[in-house]
Amino acid sequence: MATLVKLQAEPERFTPSQLDAKEQVLFGLLRELPGVIVAYSGGTDSAYLAWAAHQAIGSRAVAITADSASIPTSHKRDAEKFAQECGFRHEYIETCEFDNPDYVKNDKDRCFHCKDELFLRLEAFAADRGGTARIVYGVNTDDLGDYRPGQRAAKIHGVQAPLVEAGLSKAEIRELSRRAGLSTWNRPAAACLSSRVPYGTAVTRERIQTIEDGEEAIRALGFQQFRVRYHGELVRIEIAKDELPKALDAEMAETFSKIFKQLGFLYVTLDLEGYRQGSLNAALKP
Repeated sequence: MATLVKLQAEPERFTPSQLDAKEQVLFGLLRELPGVIVAYSGGTDSAYLAWAAHQAIGSRAVAITADSASIPTSHKRDAEKFAQECGFRHEYIETCEFDNPDYVKNDKDRCFHCKDELFLRLEAFAADRGGTARIVYGVNTDDLGDYRPGQRAAKIHGVQAPLVEAGLSKAEIRELSRRAGLSTWNRPAAACLSSRVPYGTAVTRERIQTIEDGEEAIRALGFQQFRVRYHGELVRIEIAKDELPKALDAEMAETFSKIFKQLGFLYVTLDLEGYRQGSLNAALKP
């Protein structure tokens, strides 16, 4: 079951008329396309984009999810459920980034190789169906300021970013999703499982599975926003700050220790700074 982030709408940052105008710009951009293939992870941004494409052009839009070991099984379940709720077309394509040594070695361009593989597969999907549909993905204006090499892959492949073209920020997408009654409006930020492994440490299917097993165990304990960060013999658990008191309980600490030692870790740590997006990017030199 999808967990939810504790957010409130932020009307002071934008007016309803501004939101309506941006949404209409987005619909207009999508209607101009002969067809749309949405790179759909099931997160808030790609879910809103898939919904908007369906609203704008109906069956000429299809949402495609990568069937990859790096995508948590829970995310795939959530993506399927949301597609069924909204009634848009949804399919999977297999991606093979783990067969690429440049991906597995996990340097700072790992995300580039992941998105390059995804967009190559989506291009092949489009070509098999006449080649007229345009590939789009759910990057928003807030993403432009972070280190995201996947955006370089999108540029190389000519993948469009309609949410950016419409000037939509993360908060605006959440609010528009809330107004539309979309269940994804306050879904926690999501990222692939490989993002839990520090740069320079190889990403393997076995390590990714260990991370996923650990996160499923934490989810079963009732936590909503968290990450399991892999550091060899040590695991670093990030829990959202508003949930940290529950995590800092001595009994809960013992539970964490038992779970992760059974998964093969020698040391189990709880990060006192709490969950923060992209924390492993801190190791990159400017």
